[in-house]
Amino acid sequence: MPTENHLSTKIDENVPTAARMYDHYLGGKDNYAADRSACEELDKVVPSTRRLALNNRRFLQRAVRTLAEQYGIRQFLDHGSGLPTQDNVHQVAQRIDPKTHVVYVDNDPMVLVHGRALLQQDDRTTVIHADMRNTDEIFSHPETQRLIDFSQPVAVLFNSVFHCIPDSETDGPMAVVRRVRERLAPGSIMLMCQLVSEDAEVRDFVTDFMAQATQGHWGRVREEKDVAQWFEGLEILEPGLVEVSTWRPDTDVAPRQLTHEWVEFGGLGLIR
Repeated sequence: MPTENHLSTKIDENVPTAARMYDHYLGGKDNYAADRSACEELDKVVPSTRRLALNNRRFLQRAVRTLAEQYGIRQFLDHGSGLPTQDNVHQVAQRIDPKTHVVYVDNDPMVLVHGRALLQQDDRTTVIHADMRNTDEIFSHPETQRLIDFSQPVAVLFNSVFHCIPDSETDGPMAVVRRVRERLAPGSIMLMCQLVSEDAEVRDFVTDFMAQATQGHWGRVREEKDVAQWFEGLEILEPGLVEVSTWRPDTDVAPRQLTHEWVEFGGLGLIR
């Protein structure tokens, strides 16, 4: 079982969070000076990070649209969803079917405040305050139970979040994946991707920098082979595990990740 992860309900403007840094890179306004400063320092070593964040967001939107249109998914459980921005998961999916249900999960109290304000008029979508490692709590939460029928296919999203948690036999990424998979019905699909680099110096720098900046709310930058392990036993959807800007691009001129000091790597896996 996962270790107990205590959540804070206090927003600390002086400690950067991955959610607010991501918001800054996407051009959002729900971030503080500490978040922007951390982004500036990160950019000195990995200057492609803003493009990476934008491409990751586009990947998520393409994937959700594909799941709704081609696979008939009408339930989404989004772990580590981050701050609301344009074209969120529920907006993309509900264009295909307005009856689609979406549960967002995040441990950042700022996400909870902004998310609930945004979603208060939508009874098919909710946000819950929980650590993505606490599978039992998430799956048994009253709001999850209200909106998600786990006897039917669900799309479970771990989009650019596993680098935020450290390795652990009990609640590292692989353990989380296994716990979630065993609760899902056939036809469910898991989206998983994270920051990877084949350059050891980049991996070490970003891992150390983010761990210090976020005061320990970080895991590590991994390698492609680490991500591939999470998909063992799943039927990986085409085009496989890839740098995400190349996953079913909308057009031939879609934005691509042109620099490679680190990339967002992953894909989608079907449970048979």
